Amino acid sequence: MKSEKFLRSQKILRLATIDGTGVPHIVPVWYMYWNTKFYVGTNTRTRKAKNIRKNSKVSFCVDVGVRSPDIIGVMGTGRAKLILKKELVEKLAKKILLRYFKNMKNKSAQQLFDQTDCIIQITPRKVTEWKY
Repeated sequence: MKSEKFLRSQKILRLATIDGTGVPHIVPVWYMYWNTKFYVGTNTRTRKAKNIRKNSKVSFCVDVGVRSPDIIGVMGTGRAKLILKKELVEKLAKKILLRYFKNMKNKSAQQLFDQTDCIIQITPRKVTEWKY
């Protein structure tokens, strides 16, 4: 993907999942882009995690800019799965949180880490990129 540097530099991914009745659910999430996949820390009780358990199809969008020449974005569809293995969840959750906090001593960082019991792994299938 040409936009790997852009994806690693951004902080918010909009993630769309589908509930049991076919209704989309979209949320802004913190993420990490690594090795052609997105990783999102969450809790198994969240709507997005529950939706992914029932339907692995997702859409996503990372974008910036309201004025040219800095209008850049990546959107796509893919498959998501929940990573539940405790050791791997903790390792990935720390890496994600350290993109947003200087260290894990921060109270908010620790609270988020403590609430994270799964990682959503998104494997993009179809991707569209733009830059103006």
